[in-house]
Amino acid sequence: MAVTQQEIENRLWDAADELRVAMPEAQYSSVVFPLMFWKYLSDTWEHRHQEFLADNRQQLNDLSAEEAHEIEYRDYQSFEIPFINPGTVQQRRASWSSILATITQPGLGKRVRASLQAIETANPDKFSRLFGSMTWTSEEVLSGEVLAAVMQAMDRTPKMHEGNISHDVLGGAYEYLLKRFSDGSGTRAGQFFTPREVVELIVEVLAPKNRESVYDPTCGSGGMLIASANLLKAHGGRGYTLRLYGQEAVADTAGVARMNLFMHNLTQFQIEVGDTLKDPRFKKPDGSIAQFDVIVANPPYSLKWKPWAKDPRAIGGVAPQSSADWAFVQHMIASMDPKKGRAGVVLPHGVLFRGGQEAAIRRRVLDDDLLEAVIGLPANLFYSTPIPTAILVFRAPGTKAPERQDGVLFIDGSKRFTKVKNRNILTEADIADIVTAYRSDFDADGIPVDPDGEGGLAARFVPTTEIMANGYDLNIGRYIKQVAAESEDLGALIDAYNLARVERQKTEDHMLAVLADAGIEGFDE
Repeated sequence: MAVTQQEIENRLWDAADELRVAMPEAQYSSVVFPLMFWKYLSDTWEHRHQEFLADNRQQLNDLSAEEAHEIEYRDYQSFEIPFINPGTVQQRRASWSSILATITQPGLGKRVRASLQAIETANPDKFSRLFGSMTWTSEEVLSGEVLAAVMQAMDRTPKMHEGNISHDVLGGAYEYLLKRFSDGSGTRAGQFFTPREVVELIVEVLAPKNRESVYDPTCGSGGMLIASANLLKAHGGRGYTLRLYGQEAVADTAGVARMNLFMHNLTQFQIEVGDTLKDPRFKKPDGSIAQFDVIVANPPYSLKWKPWAKDPRAIGGVAPQSSADWAFVQHMIASMDPKKGRAGVVLPHGVLFRGGQEAAIRRRVLDDDLLEAVIGLPANLFYSTPIPTAILVFRAPGTKAPERQDGVLFIDGSKRFTKVKNRNILTEADIADIVTAYRSDFDADGIPVDPDGEGGLAARFVPTTEIMANGYDLNIGRYIKQVAAESEDLGALIDAYNLARVERQKTEDHMLAVLADAGIEGFDE
């Protein structure tokens, strides 16, 4: 009988919950995900090994060990679970079941670490650095008793291979844990988990196509890359044809991303470790920045950084040391394919109006007509910060649709949310309405031709000349407010102003009279 989503999620959370006596929830992922992926690899290897044995039972006696190994890894296995200490009395396969059989013996953490390292070494093209730093295998960090309890609880989950669990269920369980850890731990886990609905909105707007490349320069757990493939599949495309690329500064988090992609049965990917601004890992043969069809990102907000001394990415200037927000944007712009590149990034509202060096960069980006849209999001969507954020959408030079050239589309979705527990969320209807507004036609005044006008969603296409007149300020309220003002009754506004002016004059006359009676003068000028 097929394993249900609820069943595997409950069992996996039971395993994670064994860590409560040893560490805060923010650190659960560093233990649970490597163990979960190890079990997945082991179960998958064993399932295929049994298929090999069943299919070749008649001829196995006539084959040498080398010949049998060659057939199995040519026709059945896609990765290797090697032996530890091969050829010795301590020989043991680096599999989940093999180590689980020794769970009561001292040194469990060391055996687990040796197994994971052996798998990485045996599969350098697929699993190099996959399991991260593995500091949790140290007895000082996690006792053997707690580690054993986690493994025993996780062993009660159903076998994690494609004959028993679909990749959709397995990937969904992985995402469930990511969200659960973030819900329970706040900012620390939030650094690598972007709420799914925000990811879906960005990907819907950028609309990846079959066989395109998708790049996330701050990929965290890989959610945006996976969402790109899932969305393409949901729209009838072939998500598995996407070429997925990501860079992540934290090695353990990069490992989480690699495992996440594998769990979703996505194998055309490359995840690199390093600081994207200081050391971009994806480059062309000539050393310039590699370019992609779709770029998505939720970089760390207002990150302090060491500004570039000289870098071709620095169009319009260099972002200040106090905030790398625009530096990430500059990197994404440099990474856009010149023919069809587009990029979507989530950033705090400060990037829209802050002055100084950021204003100079903003001016260059607008003068080059690279910014297509600014989409305001509700406050308190993210685990790491309650502040309101915005999605900025960019297009490669000269690739905007004719009706979107020389201007920016502003969408105010700040009032579209549902409150749940300790944060706000965007519903499917919210996402659909924002995407509809993004794809709408606009009249000569920049107003949607067929506006919905309901539910707190407003949009306006603003010509670049108007933005220039406002000092290249992109504050959403500066442009959306004008839309609201057009619906006001001008006569009523004038009447209210005149009434207030009369009342102010009466109050001022009374004040001056009181001061004069007190012998205080000099206020009547």
